[in-house]
Amino acid sequence: MSARKTALVVAPGRGTYGKGELGSIARLHGARFGELIANFDAQRRERGQPTVTELDGADRFSVATHMRGDVAAPLIYTATILDFLSIDREAFDIAAVAGNSMGWYSALACGGAVSVEDGFRISNAMGLNSQTHGPGGQILLQIVGDDWRPMPGLREKLLGLAADIGSRPGHALALSIDLAGMLVFAGNEEGLAALLAEAPPTPGRDPLRLAGHGPFHTPLMFGSADKAKAELPAVLFGPPALPMVDGRGHIWRRFASDPADVWDYTFGHQILAPYDFALSVQVAVKEFAPDAIILPGPGETLGGAIAQALIGIEWQGLTSKADFAARQAADPVLLSMGRADQRALVVAG
Repeated sequence: MSARKTALVVAPGRGTYGKGELGSIARLHGARFGELIANFDAQRRERGQPTVTELDGADRFSVATHMRGDVAAPLIYTATILDFLSIDREAFDIAAVAGNSMGWYSALACGGAVSVEDGFRISNAMGLNSQTHGPGGQILLQIVGDDWRPMPGLREKLLGLAADIGSRPGHALALSIDLAGMLVFAGNEEGLAALLAEAPPTPGRDPLRLAGHGPFHTPLMFGSADKAKAELPAVLFGPPALPMVDGRGHIWRRFASDPADVWDYTFGHQILAPYDFALSVQVAVKEFAPDAIILPGPGETLGGAIAQALIGIEWQGLTSKADFAARQAADPVLLSMGRADQRALVVAG
């Protein structure tokens, strides 16, 4: 038998459980993880919420229902953690975990800082808490061309514009998430309107207002942070079993991380300050040199951002979309469990 490969696991965030993922939890995991799903369902039932089984088993996908924070978060967590538990540990040695935005809550459970059951409790509570914020939302802007190379100066222009708008009376605007090839800005309605009116031309797509999203990762989420710390005590947290790379690029290491500090970051900085997803991936691959990057479900939409983060540091010689596509065809480094062909390489037969 060949030696195990080392792997970085990256947990996805909001927007990844869509129409194509409806029914996937039952189809992929119902037989093996029925008891765990029943635990998640019981937690939802105790709060008077529709269960994961009911939501995943709906006759059709509803944007109004399934994209809402209190529904999307538990569905995404369930799909992610069950995919993580399905990884063939005879084939892969998990070196570290990371996540994008709300994927950090999944990463906590993948990394062993909280139990799988408490990870659901946290994600479910934060799905509700994420709706506790001042008025506003998020806008996504692309900053790379078709070849996934950065457009010269565009990042700096957008960051400078956001800082200028955010300094104006009655305006709030700041970087929310750095996705390498895309930047997500968040703010109040005045700030968002100014950004849309004054942003320079961007490649690929028009600026996109993210439906149902609040001003995540900004001080406008103070209500969410306050509720989280009141509802989710530090006793839920323990020392991580695996290194975890957070939204600052900080590594929470085994035997060197105070659980109280992880709790404070999770419900403080992680909610109120920008989430640098690109940096988290770049730090993780530099520090742990994984043979593969595994992207659990639901979906596979985060794959492009991971690839663009790797291109941003020319990891293993990758400098463009064409380089990445050639590498994937010859010896795939990114294994997306939302794709049947790549899932087969990750899950035990």
